[in-house]
Amino acid sequence: MRKQSFKASTVDGLKEVCKYLAEFIKENKIILFSGEMGAGKTTLIKEFCKYLKVDDEVSSPTFSLVNEYKSSVGPVYHFDLYRIRSEEELYDIGYEDYFFSGYLCLVEWPEMAPGIIPENHILVKIQVENDQRIITVTHQP
Repeated sequence: MRKQSFKASTVDGLKEVCKYLAEFIKENKIILFSGEMGAGKTTLIKEFCKYLKVDDEVSSPTFSLVNEYKSSVGPVYHFDLYRIRSEEELYDIGYEDYFFSGYLCLVEWPEMAPGIIPENHILVKIQVENDQRIITVTHQP
């Protein structure tokens, strides 16, 4: 297991995290974003999508559960699991078609559905300390 930590106090500070994540998306297509409300999960995803040259407007799919964007690496699926009531809702939308498509899946609030998370994934944990974000990326090499 490999772990790398970053500190960011501005949106510009997220570029290093985005570059680091991009190094591993060929081997791992599921990236989980965990952190308290307002920690910056969606902001980091927006910056990562910008890094991947997504032309679409990136926004949190809080009510639709999943948004699809076009990027330089193919489709990107952006999930927000905050409002799900059960994992059954994810089965209803066919989450397997997304997770096992071979395309990038960015998942906010993965702790809301631990039973559907594939073993092979990258975890991005965001913690807020004062006005700074501590971003820890953990993955299997």
